Amino acid sequence: MTMNFNPRLLAVCAIAMSGGAVAIALAAAPAPALANGGDAAHPTVVELYESQGCSSCPPANANVNAIAGRPDVLALNFAVTYWDQLGWKDSFAKPAFTARQWDYARAAGRPQVATPQVVINGRGTVVGSNAAQLAAAIRANARGNSGPAIARVGAEVKIGAGAGGAATVWLVRYDPRTISVPIKAGENDGTTLPHRNVVRSLDAIGTWKGQAITIALPAAGEATYRSAILVQQGKGGRIVAATRI
Repeated sequence: MTMNFNPRLLAVCAIAMSGGAVAIALAAAPAPALANGGDAAHPTVVELYESQGCSSCPPANANVNAIAGRPDVLALNFAVTYWDQLGWKDSFAKPAFTARQWDYARAAGRPQVATPQVVINGRGTVVGSNAAQLAAAIRANARGNSGPAIARVGAEVKIGAGAGGAATVWLVRYDPRTISVPIKAGENDGTTLPHRNVVRSLDAIGTWKGQAITIALPAAGEATYRSAILVQQGKGGRIVAATRI
């Protein structure tokens, strides 16, 4: 995929979007309690797009870290690659995660991507540096218990019947531990950044078309990783169902 962007322009966008120094102060406040965020079987998917090389990202990262343990929220940290050339290579970034953020941008008609960005259930977006705004966006974009049922049975995942049209079934594997990364160059040089729910792989494993289906799961990866299923309409589309498995 060819990606046309100017990383230095992105740096300006990211700082302007997050409010610069103000956002850093906000990161110290815990995220407010979430109303209608979903439940353990129907969590609200909160995707953070960030980079260890982006000086505006730590506040949003801290706010998403603060809700990463909630059963009604599936918080996923996607590290992108387009800051890597500015002095520090993100230790978790993958081109597939950058491509996913671009899918969201194109679906919404945006000509550019920037960090930090939080995408909620595939539709709502917010910078994420303000904890109150993040909580409000989660409430506004919660799915409730709509969408097909998802259940793991042994080495298979079963997705029930429902409405919504064709959708991609994604298998996400992420590390739920807090991983602290010392940054030794770039805009965050000298800081140590904690990460939670870092996405390590994202694979399309099938297509759901409204009828009940059963899909074989690939072999498990690292023992410390956790898995989740997302059922998502189109590239950068709405997430109609999701759960941990």
